Amino acid sequence: MVKLNVVSVTSRTISFEINTREPYYTGNKYLLYLNSTDLGKVDKNVFTIKNLDPDKEYSVSIKNIETGDADEIVLRTKPETAYINVRDFGANGDGKRIDTFSIQAAIISCPDGGRVFFHEGIYLTYPLFLKSNITLELGKGAVLLGAKEREMYPILPGEIDCKKIEDSYLGSWEGEAKEIFASLITGIGVENVNIIGEGTIDGNSSFDTWWHDAKVKRIAWRPRTIFLNKCKNVLIEGITIKNSPSWTIHPLLSQNLKFINLNIENPKDAPNTDGLDPESCKDVVILGTRFSVGDDCIAIKSGKLATSRKLPVSSENLYIRNCLMEYGHGAVVIGSEMSGGVKNVHVDRCVFRKTDRGIRIKTRRGRGSTGIIDEIHASNIKMDKVLTPFTINSFYFCDADGKTEYVWSKEKLPVDDRTPYIGNIYLKDITCNDTQVAAGYMYGLPERKIEKVTMENIYIKFDLNAKPDYPEMLSFADEMCRNGFYLNNIKKLKLKNVIVENASTEPFIKLNIDEEYVE
Repeated sequence: MVKLNVVSVTSRTISFEINTREPYYTGNKYLLYLNSTDLGKVDKNVFTIKNLDPDKEYSVSIKNIETGDADEIVLRTKPETAYINVRDFGANGDGKRIDTFSIQAAIISCPDGGRVFFHEGIYLTYPLFLKSNITLELGKGAVLLGAKEREMYPILPGEIDCKKIEDSYLGSWEGEAKEIFASLITGIGVENVNIIGEGTIDGNSSFDTWWHDAKVKRIAWRPRTIFLNKCKNVLIEGITIKNSPSWTIHPLLSQNLKFINLNIENPKDAPNTDGLDPESCKDVVILGTRFSVGDDCIAIKSGKLATSRKLPVSSENLYIRNCLMEYGHGAVVIGSEMSGGVKNVHVDRCVFRKTDRGIRIKTRRGRGSTGIIDEIHASNIKMDKVLTPFTINSFYFCDADGKTEYVWSKEKLPVDDRTPYIGNIYLKDITCNDTQVAAGYMYGLPERKIEKVTMENIYIKFDLNAKPDYPEMLSFADEMCRNGFYLNNIKKLKLKNVIVENASTEPFIKLNIDEEYVE
């Protein structure tokens, strides 16, 4: 039986998710109708109907072409108090003149419940700051283009002088409070904001500007394209975001966030251009989004040890469904900045293509006892040409001390307030074709083993023409090629119907496993 679920409603758009077992694509099995008008075939499980009228009732239905099953939903769009055209405030949209002040004036002037609209054009701009209770809509052919002169970008200090510690944390770089350039779209403490449409936000980065000497701080650290700090109830839907200076979308200390039907594109060799990095965020939904980036596609974080000691906030309740990850270092990644903890993550009905790793967990000694990773669930995923589909790395060699003996030692060290914890990991109904390096690489700390790994209905088939590479990033690791599962320092391991084909080694190499269940 076909089922249609509503996932977001604005004054101009409605997004839906088809409840099907097939990941990401529908295979053109469904016809879509709006008020009985045929809108054609739907090719993805998550789709958005655009250009609707505010406060109007609509009937939306889909029909399975093969079976005849259908479902219908009747619902009303949100009301809209005002329509503001940025050109009426002096924006040119010619890609030559700076439109920052005109656009910012339009945003500030927009009444609660209003919509700021960008007609077709190229709006060259420096960072823009959001306010609460508005919608930004980028119309078809509209491009927000980042200006290149970093000297004109405002700087967000790492911390400001506040009575409340949670209000003092402002700028953030790699899990620590540090001064950073404001992002092209910056939201500080805003609520009830929608960024929707068919247009593009282009960070306009290149190896001559933001990507040049990426590890060197010049004035301040590189901006994101969208930065949300202490925000609530934010929807970003439908748009394309590309050429980011660093992480593309970075929500920090925020909650009730939806990222739906986005297209996130950065060159494969662009440094640190993650797609979406929720950090210390709660109740996050990521649906129907395509990622093709230069680092991790989705990286779930919660800061480093110094930050967590001041403000220990975990990332919790994250739902990732019907997404496509192409290229990138990892498809869905947890860490390595996870000192506040990451809990209750669900990844379902996704497609991973040509990423270095699929489901990836990375941590290290020094992340702290509040660095708890637990209840991570991944199911119904198809991977193609992924180098290593599953990795858990407790020796990730990041940071200035990342290659010290304290981090890389495989000896059993004392458990203290710097020791992280990895709890329950569940992997189910996952097919991996043309795998390259290793079926999986899971290496826990000897002093605090991975609590439990459950793998059920996992199929791995190696590419016979695979080339050697590293399964994970840790000191003294050897290259692998078509290796089976390497499993080390796990308390409880449960394997049910796990199949590995074309491996050059034994399907499983198991070391220091306390309890094992094989079916």
